[in-house]
Order: sequence, then C-alpha cells, then structure tokens
Amino acid sequence: MSAQLALPLEWPADPRDDEFLVTQSNERAIQQLEHWSTWPVAAVVVTGPRKSGRSLLARIFAAKAGGQLIDDAEQQKEADIFHAWNRAQETRKPVVIVAYAPPPEWAIRLPDLRSRLVASPTLRLGDPDEALMRALFERQFYRRGLDARPDLIEWLVRRIERTHVALLRAVDVLDEAVLGSRKRLSIALARATLAEAGLIDGTQSESADS
Repeated sequence: MSAQLALPLEWPADPRDDEFLVTQSNERAIQQLEHWSTWPVAAVVVTGPRKSGRSLLARIFAAKAGGQLIDDAEQQKEADIFHAWNRAQETRKPVVIVAYAPPPEWAIRLPDLRSRLVASPTLRLGDPDEALMRALFERQFYRRGLDARPDLIEWLVRRIERTHVALLRAVDVLDEAVLGSRKRLSIALARATLAEAGLIDGTQSESADS
C-alpha cells in the first residue's frame, strides 16, 4: 500500500508535482523528518538516486516546518550553506540540504561546513520497492492520459529494473509508442516496445509473461 505526503496549499509548486508517495521503502525517512524537533541540530541532509523525489520531499518538509531548502547543494556556494546552517541553529527553523551523496562522499573544502554537515542527520531515499513501483506507474500513466490496466502494471512491476530512472524511461517509451501507433496500451505492445528499447529481456517467451 502507498500513502501520500502533500505540500501545503499555500506553497508555490507545480500542481502535477506536489505529492510524495510513501511506502515501506521510504517511510523511515518520513518518520525521521516528522520528528525533526528531536534532532541534535536543526539541519538535515537528504540524499538519494536520480528521480527519487528527494527535492520534492525536501520542499514538502521545508514548507511544513517553516524551514529553508537548499537544493543541489553540491552546486551551491559553501559559504552560503555554512551561513544557512548557522542561522537554522539560531532560529530553530530547520535547513534541508539536498545532495546526491552525504559527506565525506560529497567533497567539501570548507572545514567548518564539513564538520557541521557530518554532525547533521542524513536521510537517504533508496530505490523503490514493489509497492512504490506500482504506485508510480499508476500515477505516471494517469498523468499522461494512458489507460493502463492493472494486469499491465503488474507485468511491468515484475520486469522493469527497480529504479526511478528505469520506471520513468519505460513510461516515456510506452507513451511514445501509443502516440505513434494509435494502439491501445497492452502487454503485447509493452513487450515489443520495451524489448526494442532494451528495457526488458526480449528473449523471454510469451508464456513467461503470463
């Protein structure tokens, strides 16, 4: 089962990108954010693979906690992050720092910033579990106006690599195939299209698909 964590209504955001899907694969990170008042410092580093929703989750949390968001932290000035971290301790309004990887994997030149981030809680979003894959497929197909039947979604969940990037690539390829062929989205169409794109093993027999 999946749940949703949504942005407050007053937070400016793309209406198509305002809800974070929650399953067992990421609920621990959500629980840690919900108990931010118990953190040793008013700062958190959120990491995760591409398209995992780390920036969206950080936006939701920053909006609800009245804190500050620093996205793509590796691309920001270290002095700015340092001052934001210090300000968060003074105001007790948390700063959420989004990065691909935590220190020391994220090479930080400023020693004072490095020590502060090492002392901050780090949350990592991992690859999606089966429930999240299913929910993400349903959401993506719905947003694109594609009629994806439950049997097709189950078929995809069992075959597509369990990463956010692979899932989105599969949906993109299927969307293009439906538009180009004007055919109904089906397991047969998905099998041929995804095998041609190298997203599934094209040598699997049809009996293995049932």
